[in-house]
Amino acid sequence: MTEGQVAEFEEVISGGGLAIFPTDTVYGLGTHPDSVEGTHRLYWIKGRSPDRPAAVLFFDLERALAELPEIGLKTQAALERLLPGPITVLLPNPATRFPLACGAEPSRLGLRVPKLDEKLAKLGSVSVPILQSSANPTGETDPRSLEEVETRIRRGVDIELDAGVLPGTPSTVIDLSSYEDEGAFEVLREGALSAEVVGAQL
Repeated sequence: MTEGQVAEFEEVISGGGLAIFPTDTVYGLGTHPDSVEGTHRLYWIKGRSPDRPAAVLFFDLERALAELPEIGLKTQAALERLLPGPITVLLPNPATRFPLACGAEPSRLGLRVPKLDEKLAKLGSVSVPILQSSANPTGETDPRSLEEVETRIRRGVDIELDAGVLPGTPSTVIDLSSYEDEGAFEVLREGALSAEVVGAQL
C-alpha cells in the first residue's frame, strides 16, 4: 500500500466510487457518505437492506469530532478515551448528519475511527469521511485478507488497498445514545475489544 495508492483511494471515495480497504479489524467496503449512487452500489454488492445502518469512518478523531459538532462534552470525552480503536460507537444524531449511513434510524449515527498501526499509517492522510461496512456479503464471515473477499465483490469495486492479513475480529459495537444525559452505555456486539475493557474506559 503506497502513498500513491492511498491518494487514489481518497480520490475514488471523494467521487462516490467504491473501495475495499483495510482497517484495524477486517477489510471494509467504503464509499462517500453523501454519495447516493455509491451507497446504493455498496448495499447492492453486499446484499444488504438499505434500511440497515452502516457506520461513518474517519481516520482521525479530531476530523470526526469537527464533523459532528453536536456531540456533548461528556460523550466527546468518552470518545477520546475509546478512540481510535477497534470499536463502532452509536451516537445521537440530532442534526441528522450523514443520513445515507443511518438506515431506518436517522436519529442515531455509527462512528468508526480505526487505530492505525505501522502498516496502516499511510491511511492517516485520508481526510474524507467514508461510509463503510465489512467487505463481505451480509451474514457471511468478515474477511481478514483481500484473498478472503469474494471475487464478485472485488470485481465490483473501483480500487483495492492491500495491507496483508488483518486481525480478523470485527469491531465491538457500543451504544452511547444515552451517555450524555444518563452516563449509560450498552455493548451491542462484543468483538475485538471486550465488554470489560470498554467498561473500564467508560
